[in-house]
Amino acid sequence: MMVMTAKVDMKKIMLILIAVAALILAMILLMGGGEEAETTAAPAVSNNDGRVQFLKDFGWDVTTSPAETSQVKIPEATSEVFERYNNLQKSQGYDLTDYAGKTVMRFVYKINNYPGATEPVYATLLVYKNKVIGGDVTDTAAGGKIQSFKMPQESEGAEVTN
Repeated sequence: MMVMTAKVDMKKIMLILIAVAALILAMILLMGGGEEAETTAAPAVSNNDGRVQFLKDFGWDVTTSPAETSQVKIPEATSEVFERYNNLQKSQGYDLTDYAGKTVMRFVYKINNYPGATEPVYATLLVYKNKVIGGDVTDTAAGGKIQSFKMPQESEGAEVTN
């Protein structure tokens, strides 16, 4: 029977472990880990002027004060209604599942230049930590549509029927 032994240098092992831990930490910091990463791609809207400008960037003329401001909680459990609404969000580059269970601010602005509108039209912004995380434009007319922020073109745009 043959027995082999090896002498382990604890100083070298500790140095290697520290180097590996430092490398992992550096990679996490460079890639932007954690909750902060989920909001970095969203546009910043730290005040009312920023929210109004966000909507103006899509071509909307809105009243400068929100018609409604409230807190809403993004549901943790999905439903058919949530999935339909989130599909609209995904079509414009957002995903509300990243915010499941979180309370966000909801700002509603009246749109003054919606093409062919006969009833009020509203833009809703969902904001988390001063970043737009979703929203929609809703035509309140009978048969009106819920659509993305994009200014409608004839027979174009992602929409959800009321």
